[in-house]
Amino acid sequence: MSVERNTGGHNIFEELKRFKEERERLNWEGSFSEYLEKVIENPNTAKSAHQMAYSAITSRPDFFTTGKNALFGAEKTTERFIDVLKAGAQGLEVGKRIVILVGPPGSGKSTLVNGTKRGIEEYSRTDEGALYAIADCPMHEDPLHLIPTDMRPSFEDNYGIEIEGDLCPHCEDKYGETMSVKDVANIGIKRITLSEKDRVGIGTFKPSDPKSQDITELVGSVDLSKLGEFGTASDPKAYRFDGELNIANRGIMEFVEMLKSDERFLYTLLDLTQDKAIKAPRFPNIYADEVILAHSNLTEYYSYVNDPKNEALRDRMIVIPAPYTLRVSDESKIHEKLIGESEQVKKSSVHISPQALETAATFSVLSRLMPSKKYSKVQKLKIYDGQETDGLTQRDIRELQDENKAEGMTGISPRFVIDSLSTALTKQDKECLTPIDTLRALRDNLDYHPHTRDMKKEDRDALLEDLASAKQEFDEKAKQTIQKAFVYSFEDTSKSLSENYLDNVVAFCNKTKLLDPFTGEELEPDETMMRSIEEQIGVSDNGKKEFRNELLIRMASVSRRGTQFNYKSHPRLKEAIEKKLFADLKDVIKLTTSSKIPNEDQKERIQGVERTLVEDEGYCQHCAGEMIRYVGTLLSRT
Repeated sequence: MSVERNTGGHNIFEELKRFKEERERLNWEGSFSEYLEKVIENPNTAKSAHQMAYSAITSRPDFFTTGKNALFGAEKTTERFIDVLKAGAQGLEVGKRIVILVGPPGSGKSTLVNGTKRGIEEYSRTDEGALYAIADCPMHEDPLHLIPTDMRPSFEDNYGIEIEGDLCPHCEDKYGETMSVKDVANIGIKRITLSEKDRVGIGTFKPSDPKSQDITELVGSVDLSKLGEFGTASDPKAYRFDGELNIANRGIMEFVEMLKSDERFLYTLLDLTQDKAIKAPRFPNIYADEVILAHSNLTEYYSYVNDPKNEALRDRMIVIPAPYTLRVSDESKIHEKLIGESEQVKKSSVHISPQALETAATFSVLSRLMPSKKYSKVQKLKIYDGQETDGLTQRDIRELQDENKAEGMTGISPRFVIDSLSTALTKQDKECLTPIDTLRALRDNLDYHPHTRDMKKEDRDALLEDLASAKQEFDEKAKQTIQKAFVYSFEDTSKSLSENYLDNVVAFCNKTKLLDPFTGEELEPDETMMRSIEEQIGVSDNGKKEFRNELLIRMASVSRRGTQFNYKSHPRLKEAIEKKLFADLKDVIKLTTSSKIPNEDQKERIQGVERTLVEDEGYCQHCAGEMIRYVGTLLSRT
């Protein structure tokens, strides 16, 4: 019986078969001698935890830019993180440190760590990421630890493979040096796939009440059911090596909000970082190879590092700053990603209007920017986002960024924005969420959100100023959007204006005259008309000749390729034509958009603008009409 009904040809049993085959492929089991053959043939089979993590991340060039792992605007953070993993993979001392991400709430710290954990899980299922362990070891022991210490120099000389670490107490008790060579060769080895869910190679520790939280969560505990059988808690067979540090061996150990943990839990990290050792009660140091990832908010971090008694652990940390993004374009992507992941938004039928997320992102970024000696916050925002860089070199931008190293460590978080928008969506009785709805929701949430309701008056006033600036920016872009839509609806006029201008440019550059199509009279190039267009984009009188010659060269180049030059293919000319046309149509646009009872001609124009907004800009019919009416009120004030 086929199960392809209503599935577009999809057969669940075929998929189950492939899933089973994949599981079987991953479930390799063999002897230690067979594993040695694999290692000798491909030394990369023996991987350290840092090598595993580094290879997992770098195996995909888009690891931190797409999907659930995406960290928009966090290039410096991810680059620093990858550099640290690389150094650890090369066996440098960096591999013996705690990597701690420090930044404000919602800056992507957990996303980076979770993405890394998912990355090594996926990588361990590939041929390149295959990882092997002693079959019955609770700590997923590196099989090469079975080679006696005295034999390791010779092994390294012959095969170029360095062996670091010793057997855990469980394997030492079972496979110690008293075993014969034959017995060692036949010890069972299996392939392991790292999994946080199955507690294989990925451990997680979250701080809770110190009075109820026990150190056994990290280092394991005595198995009371076997204590009577083996008689002593120091017998490995009576101990459960199932603490988070134990099971994280060969992979990653995550400390969530690490510096909120009680200090007795942090003491366990001193030996683990410096000597790769876990100290369990009644046992000698247990070797463990794991990448220790932690994250912390700024308050806990500053409190911790400023306490002299924490100097030892502080010296074992590599701090990676994780600030908020300072680019509106990246912040908009973060909001879009979070909204896409929100179940509440998924269930809502409300359309999110274009510029709604950009307006929220503008407010967020403005709240994070520090005062500058040369530029306003709005100017800095545009410079950082690449909107206004004329006359600025990369050095100028770096100097601007260096004015305040803490920039991005304070301000509104993406979570605040998403919480505000989610609340607005539940209250919506409209068809879509507009930028004005967004601004209103952000303003209202300042009174209720835990991060803002109790803030100081001066901080709150600063946010209200940023909100006002974000509205001003939206007002300008809203007018530009409607202006462009009107220009597009007068496409023939745009084309005619550009062709007339270009005809005059050709005549000017070639020092020829134009022929009047009606009278046949020879005319000089119309300098007044040309300048009226060029001035729209700031072309000076001294620079007009250079600009016109550049256009002539571009036209000739296009002609040689057998195509026709179009003003839209030249960004600056396109901008000039649109601005000139809008200037000529300004009164028409103002009258049309602000009219309470439009006539038939105005209705036709409005319908054309609405079509442009819906078909080309992503508006729905409702928010397109709302935008036109809103811009009408703005223009009526001028």
